[in-house]
Amino acid sequence: MQAGKRKLKTISAGKLRELKPWLDDMAARIEQPGYIEKDPVCFMHAFQEKNDREIAGFLAAIMAWGRRDIILRKVDDLLARMDYQPAEFTGNYTDPDSLRFSGFRHRTFTESDLHWLIQSLNTVLQRYGSIEGLWQEAFNVAGNTGPDMITAFHNRFFGEHFAGPQRVRKHVSTGEKMSSCKRLWLYLRWCIRKNSVVDPGTMSFISPSHLMIPLDVHVARHARRLGLLERQANDWLAADELTTRLRQLDPEDPARYDYALFGVGISEEAVPSRFLLNAWYK
Repeated sequence: MQAGKRKLKTISAGKLRELKPWLDDMAARIEQPGYIEKDPVCFMHAFQEKNDREIAGFLAAIMAWGRRDIILRKVDDLLARMDYQPAEFTGNYTDPDSLRFSGFRHRTFTESDLHWLIQSLNTVLQRYGSIEGLWQEAFNVAGNTGPDMITAFHNRFFGEHFAGPQRVRKHVSTGEKMSSCKRLWLYLRWCIRKNSVVDPGTMSFISPSHLMIPLDVHVARHARRLGLLERQANDWLAADELTTRLRQLDPEDPARYDYALFGVGISEEAVPSRFLLNAWYK
């Protein structure tokens, strides 16, 4: 049956407590070292220095569209054009360096887009010292981790006098449209979570308790089938609803359940039928 034809059931407090051990086990099984090499987070693990890791991770996150194998190939291509020295290349970037991007294309990313994005990152490094420095500023301005923080990050990333085409701005989410901002929250999951064998945890401007689930169509679908998400649109409000429910399971680290919901996607047959409150939902 198609979504929208029936009302979704939401999980009760008692059922949520019953589901927790199963989700904990699934998250633990997925969040393993073997996960890294098949995921864009691998590009953060490829470097040791903070700025190298955060720049490589940022580029990988905003390019995380579509099939994983293609994403990995394209991000590696981009980093190769930067001589696998993302911080040095970005920090010393000048207009002639844009020739390095000649012929590059990934989804809606063009060589021109990369020029303007790297130029903006160059300004970020000069002004804030690191991408975390920009996030800290955005958090301070917003006073919370809501849409205003994402918007503040977006606006300061491009600056008041951004000279590039407006189309480039779409590659970095803004909270103004109340979208789920999934790629930025994916990046923040990588950067904020500590004590993880997968997420490098290079930043400390917020705690893991403040993270939102990176809500994509697959995570949303599995969450609805489990009764963890009622809202039909995959937007900010849906991400907030799901994260709020997952905070009941782990107030300090709700984003770790992103791994559990990913695991549901690759082994859905393993989900006990008693937990599929909306088994009809496709």
